[in-house]
Amino acid sequence: MSGIIGRKMGMSSVYNNEGNIVPVTVIQAGPCQVVTIKTAEKDGYEALQLGFGSRKEKNISKPVMGQYKKNNLTPSYILKEFSFSEISNYKIGDEIKVDFFKEGEKIKVRSKSKGKGFQGVMRRHGFGGVGGTTHGQSDRLRAPGSIGASSYPSRVFKGQRMAGRMGYENVTVSNLSVVKILPDQNLILVKGAVPGSINTIVELLKK
Repeated sequence: MSGIIGRKMGMSSVYNNEGNIVPVTVIQAGPCQVVTIKTAEKDGYEALQLGFGSRKEKNISKPVMGQYKKNNLTPSYILKEFSFSEISNYKIGDEIKVDFFKEGEKIKVRSKSKGKGFQGVMRRHGFGGVGGTTHGQSDRLRAPGSIGASSYPSRVFKGQRMAGRMGYENVTVSNLSVVKILPDQNLILVKGAVPGSINTIVELLKK
C-alpha cells in the first residue's frame, strides 16, 4: 500500500464550503526521501523505503549510515517501506511530498496509540468491580475477582483479561477524509481524530 510518513502536530477545526465546522487533525506529511528501492529481481518484491526527518550521524548504526553515504543522502529520523505500483517512476534521492494526496481523498492513518501505563481491570477492560462498598470490603472494590478454576484445570487460561500495560499499540483508522492540503508548509488536515499523542510518527496510506 503506497503512502508517506508524517508527524502528528495536534488537532484543530476548519469551516467547510457549507459553513459547518469540521474537526481535523493536523499532520506534517513529508517530505520523504527515497532511500532504497526494492525490486522483484533482487529482493523478491517491489517497494520503496522512505526516510522522514533528520537524525545525527552518531545516533545511527554503521551499516545503516553506510547505506546513506553510499547514496549521498542525509540520515533520516525514521525509515519505513511502502508498496508502490510504479517504482520505475522513482529514483534514490527523490522526495515525495504532501501533494501525493488530494483534497477530498479517503486515506488510512496508522500510528501508535497513547500509552496509559500499567492499569487495572476496571480501567483496562471496563470491569465493574466486586464486593460491596460497606461491611469491611474496601480492599476488593476494584479487584478482578476469580481468574481461574480449582482442581481442574488448575491453571489460568491464556488470554484472560487481567491488569497490565494499556495502550501504545498499532492502530489503523480507515476512511479518513483529506480536508485540506497546505503544500508550502507540508501540512495535511485530516477529518477526525488520529491515534497517538502530539509528535507521534504516523503513516498515511492510500486506500
